[in-house]
Amino acid sequence: MESALVCSTAPRTTTSSLLKKRETPLDAPFGLSFSRNYVKCWGISLSLRKTKKYKVFNCNVKVEDEACELVNGVELSIGDGVDSIDAYLCNAVRNNNGTGILLLSDIFGFEDSFTRDFSYRVACNGYNVLVPDMFRGNPWRKDESKALFEQWIGSVDKQQVVRDIFTSTKWMANEFVAAGISKKFGVIGFCFGGGVLIDILAQDKGSEFGVGISFYGTRIDLSVTSKIEVPLLLIAGDSDPLCPVNVLKEVENNANGCKMAIFEGRGHDFAHRPQSLEDDKDAEEAFLMMRNWLHDGLHSEN
Repeated sequence: MESALVCSTAPRTTTSSLLKKRETPLDAPFGLSFSRNYVKCWGISLSLRKTKKYKVFNCNVKVEDEACELVNGVELSIGDGVDSIDAYLCNAVRNNNGTGILLLSDIFGFEDSFTRDFSYRVACNGYNVLVPDMFRGNPWRKDESKALFEQWIGSVDKQQVVRDIFTSTKWMANEFVAAGISKKFGVIGFCFGGGVLIDILAQDKGSEFGVGISFYGTRIDLSVTSKIEVPLLLIAGDSDPLCPVNVLKEVENNANGCKMAIFEGRGHDFAHRPQSLEDDKDAEEAFLMMRNWLHDGLHSEN
């Protein structure tokens, strides 16, 4: 597809330290009650280096000499009774841009350290990021036998997952919009979450979400993609058997305002679980693309 971006890799000599714990408490913003658990992000390297120009979209966010803001994190319980689910919320304390982001995890769940780190990094850019427990305390465990995976994934009630996501969305609308924080939300998903994101946008039809980014979404239901009415960015590697490029091309053809960004030589999970220096470099570029997609979809017209 002409609109698809193919990204090549180059050697990298250093990696960036994204997160550093901090114990100094601050007052919680926008009237919500938080626990005193804070994280500070220091000098994200992608914010300090010159960026390439991409065909996927225009880069409207200034990234040079940008400092990462203090981030506040708290565990939450959302909903009542049988509809109650756990979640994690982190938000920028200073220079909060007033926008809520729903982040849908991969199969390892909302407590996974890589997912938490990524949510902190998004919040460092001014966002309020909610990460719900889509698996209700039963994510895939790294020490489980791979032979049991299909049995486990078959036990996941996808319709319940979708209901829980909309419960989380309703909470965001009630808490954030009532506080004057956000009118439209963004949604980001990885792997399993990236596939469910397609269902969420198709059902939402632009009601709550203004933009979406799916990282190497799996088990995508192509039958619903034509119902998506908001800008959608698909990010994946061309060496990912779990997220075939030909499937993403069908999503791009069917969904209105959809673009692809394909990274040469990258496999599954490279953007939030980089396993090499090359993965790490492309992860930074994918993060920058995601950040600008969020900005263009949620802030450029404000």
